[in-house]
Amino acid sequence: MADYFTHFSCLLNVGTPDKAARALALFQSLREADQDAEDPEVAGFDLVRQDAPEGNNLWIHDDDHGDVEAVIRFVLRLADDLDLTGLWGFQYALTCSRPRLDAFGGGAHVIDLGARKSVGWTSSQEWLAEALNGEDVDA
Repeated sequence: MADYFTHFSCLLNVGTPDKAARALALFQSLREADQDAEDPEVAGFDLVRQDAPEGNNLWIHDDDHGDVEAVIRFVLRLADDLDLTGLWGFQYALTCSRPRLDAFGGGAHVIDLGARKSVGWTSSQEWLAEALNGEDVDA
């Protein structure tokens, strides 16, 4: 039997140590609320403050089975709660414990923090399929 994984590791600069502390407090409160939830809000990733206590960067990473959509939801919520602006993005990898067809790949997401929305994403699996079908590989 094969195990499938989604992995990511990225930094989010929230601008000030105060905002980093607020982000961690929100994450912890959501994690506690998720213990009894059927659809947890912050499952599939962990949040750690870099260079505490004065750091502005938050390290977002998976422990075993990452949830890309949960990261996007949380970062959009932080953007709203902390009034974040600018573009931010991250990459993820799809892996498998054993060789399987279509089990490996990855992608990336870009979020406009000020507009509070995802502005683009790519999937290496979809890109490869389109390229092999003769579509524009630079699109």
